[in-house]
Amino acid sequence: MKHLSRRQFFLGLSVALPLLVALDARYIEPKRVRLRRIPFPGVSGKRIRFVHITDIHHKGDRAYLESIVSSINSLSPDFVCFTGDLIEEAAMAPEALGILAGIKSPVYGVPGNHDYWSKAVFEPFERTFAATGGGWMQDGEAVTADRSFVLKGISSLSFRRGSLKPSASLPTIVLMHYPAWVKNLPAEKFALILAGHSHGGQVRLPFYGPIFVPFGVDQYDLGMYQTAAGPLYVNSGLGWFPVPIRFNCRPEITVFET
Repeated sequence: MKHLSRRQFFLGLSVALPLLVALDARYIEPKRVRLRRIPFPGVSGKRIRFVHITDIHHKGDRAYLESIVSSINSLSPDFVCFTGDLIEEAAMAPEALGILAGIKSPVYGVPGNHDYWSKAVFEPFERTFAATGGGWMQDGEAVTADRSFVLKGISSLSFRRGSLKPSASLPTIVLMHYPAWVKNLPAEKFALILAGHSHGGQVRLPFYGPIFVPFGVDQYDLGMYQTAAGPLYVNSGLGWFPVPIRFNCRPEITVFET
């Protein structure tokens, strides 16, 4: 049996490794959803669990979105937060909303830039989210059923600096699409700020980070950041845009729990 020389081995590796990375980035990682658990301070001794999802970009892959809903339901969260970009084309809205309607917890959400750009009518969004016990919040707010939190939603059209303040009576969670808009929040310590939009860059190089992020992200591309307004969490999203590629940046369901 002939053995490979050291040179032949490393030459083969140099050819095979990029191919394996490319196959993973195109066919495996885009749907290899990660469940990320993050400890969250308790509220008056209550046990709390809620989920953050974002940037679904539903393009018709029904099985994938149904698997997301199944995963969320298996967690039995107190509520679910969605921070925008459900669709890219208005024609995809009925199917996406029909699947999300299967979530068995209140779902609170805000639109993302692609939801606006799709020219979709938002009344069906409002009905679907309300039917779960949650709400579609365009510059609106809601109190969770157990009265543990106030949720405040920011639309993706505009946001005036200092126009949003935390509740005086309950911990306040802010839902917004663009992470960079945390700079427009007052330094009044919101309990948590949730955002998406960045997709984590989709392709993240080791020791370097994302090779590209869209507008409205700035330095807040992925994960937890301590800001003057309170902790900001940026989720890597569940979908992709513009190409179906992810590397070192898996799609994510984030679970906050005491």
